[in-house]
Amino acid sequence: MKHRIVVLGAGYAGAFVAGNLARRLSPADTGITVVNAEPDFVQRLRLHQFAAGQEIEAPKLADVFAGTGIRLRLARVTAVDPERRVVAVADAAGGGELGYDTLLYALGSHVADHGVPGVTEHAFDVTGRPSALRLRERLDGLDGRGGGSVLVVGDGLTGIETATETAESRPGLSVTLIARGELGAPLSAGARGHLRRACDRLGVTVLEHTTVEAVEATRVLCADGTVLASDATVWTAGFAVHPIAAAGGLEVTENGRIVVDRTMRSVSHPDVYAVGDSAHAIGDNGRPLPMSCASAGCTGRQATEAIMGRLTGREITNTKLEYVANHISLGRRDAILQMVDGEGRAKPKYLGGRKAARIKAGILGMSLWATSHPTFGLPKRKRRLAASSDASDEKRVAA
Repeated sequence: MKHRIVVLGAGYAGAFVAGNLARRLSPADTGITVVNAEPDFVQRLRLHQFAAGQEIEAPKLADVFAGTGIRLRLARVTAVDPERRVVAVADAAGGGELGYDTLLYALGSHVADHGVPGVTEHAFDVTGRPSALRLRERLDGLDGRGGGSVLVVGDGLTGIETATETAESRPGLSVTLIARGELGAPLSAGARGHLRRACDRLGVTVLEHTTVEAVEATRVLCADGTVLASDATVWTAGFAVHPIAAAGGLEVTENGRIVVDRTMRSVSHPDVYAVGDSAHAIGDNGRPLPMSCASAGCTGRQATEAIMGRLTGREITNTKLEYVANHISLGRRDAILQMVDGEGRAKPKYLGGRKAARIKAGILGMSLWATSHPTFGLPKRKRRLAASSDASDEKRVAA
């Protein structure tokens, strides 16, 4: 039987690894299945643009994987059983189980409500295309009635990008950004100044040192007793991973990320690899890699090398696991590129303005192209599996 590789999630990391493995492993003794709930590739890094009203390219995954030998299963993952080596899925036909020999877990992350009452019921977010579409429709409605107030809670990269993009694309709306501390605190002094000037230019009101304690349908309640009216509250105050991995018995951190070794292999289940936001990976600087597209790229490259090496009996190459910069868009014509040092601290110099915006647009364009052409530019030689990797196992469950 063929060695079955199942990839959960077709985001930046999952699609990248699946395509790389398909190009480099022989189809004679390997089969690759990608499970994804949505039929399209979602440019998550551009969902704030989509919510603001712009059209964002969303390639069909069937087209992305056409001709690669990868099997696409459109279904929602409901459970993982690493002891039996099966994944439970649900789809329009009712779902079922998929057996695997090697599992790549790349289900990403979603918005974290941190237990704040009302976030789930009343807040919008931009962590997925359906939720971003819901926000877009709400903003369309506000524009249609002549205006309204938008509160963006959270001043991380996603919050800043959402607030500035919304203000630029929809100037008839009143946009307020709520920061728990100082706006742009992790940035250098120069970059913080640039960010403040951008918010002033776009008409974004910034409330610093403000904590939201509850979200209601038409307002938010702050810890200091302030009540802020809101026609649309956008929650960007952090991300969380789905509890599927923890429920399946994989070793995870307190926030549910799968604990992996240097090669992205689960420390508790050697047949499972995790990449992207789902993985708790330690970077070359000794710190956990942040949830980001950059981390998806480097963890994906490392997982590819590890899976290739172990299955083909070759030495495993250690790729770089580093985080070198924060890149924040401030609408379509402005951005901040903030380099960071080995400790993750902002360097004094930064790049801002149109040049930084063009650089980020180029990076996003390359990411989309690479994902849309997952087997391009890699060695054409198909590696056969080593004899010890022929996973005939009595615990197999037919796909």
